[in-house]
Amino acid sequence: MTTTSAIIGGTEAQAADYKLRATANSNENDEDYDGLIVFKDYVEKASNGAIEVELFIGTQLCSNGAECLQGISDGTIDIYISTSGGASGIFPYVQVLDLPYLLRDDRIAEEVLSEGTFTRTLRDLALADSGDTIRLMTIGNTGGWRNFANTKRRVQGPGDMEGLKIRTVVADLPQELVKALGASPTPIPWPELFTSFQTGVVEGSKNGITDIMGMKFPDAGLKYVTLDGHAYMGALWWMSNEQFLSMPEDMRRVVVDGFAALQQATFASPKRKSIQAYSEFVAEGGDLYVPTPEEKAAFKEAAAPVYDWFKANINNGEAAFTALTDAAAGAEAKIDGNAAMDVK
Repeated sequence: MTTTSAIIGGTEAQAADYKLRATANSNENDEDYDGLIVFKDYVEKASNGAIEVELFIGTQLCSNGAECLQGISDGTIDIYISTSGGASGIFPYVQVLDLPYLLRDDRIAEEVLSEGTFTRTLRDLALADSGDTIRLMTIGNTGGWRNFANTKRRVQGPGDMEGLKIRTVVADLPQELVKALGASPTPIPWPELFTSFQTGVVEGSKNGITDIMGMKFPDAGLKYVTLDGHAYMGALWWMSNEQFLSMPEDMRRVVVDGFAALQQATFASPKRKSIQAYSEFVAEGGDLYVPTPEEKAAFKEAAAPVYDWFKANINNGEAAFTALTDAAAGAEAKIDGNAAMDVK
């Protein structure tokens, strides 16, 4: 591509060789937006203006996962962020991120996703399934951790989940998890959840605290949150493989480094935003409970049948499960080994 120039206000301005159209179906208060701002700033500077990033926040370009990923495949969209649920209709194995209790904490999750082996496994699977059109660039975070919350009682172990009607999306995996813990999965559209809490159609959910407070669910009776951290809320960042490969390698490196900067921004943003959300929840009379290590182990044991279900029922589920659990084991060994030296 030939670089063109224009004279603006008496100074020479270089036009971009590459324009990347990036979209997120969220808003400017979201972690996804924080990540895109960092990505745009880094890529445009590091490329000396050769790459321009256009941001479309909301539903201007597409309105849901299937539609947006089709845009990536068609080349009408260059960059898109989805949740695992938003991409699972096309790439079902990305639901491995929703499997409970496989990632111990933020440090383990961030090490697994930064190291790259697990992400590259999912990238290869997605490229094969999309005919080499949809490329997974990185996995960040969008909302912290999923925790169980309910209107009825404090939940300290899986036995306390017995009989609770828990809101899920219309997908098999979250419903299998809720059933394994003895509760009743109840699919409810997100916009109807507030009223469903008020009327008792559902008695609980599995959300991050920023979503709970952002939707004012305590006003609908949601008073109990258990910080079991059963699933890391992964954000999958996709890119048009054709657009990526059309760039020379030095520009591809800029984009890859830009996604690394984006990833770090999305790791940090939910931590900061959750501080105020937790404080507001408690101030409004909410009950916040942190399970003991023994209680968390009981949750994991109760949820274990979901792992076998996933491997048996999800296409490429076993490959994705093995990649994640191997990466998690490696991350734990590394971080715990370093911590053992650091505390001495």
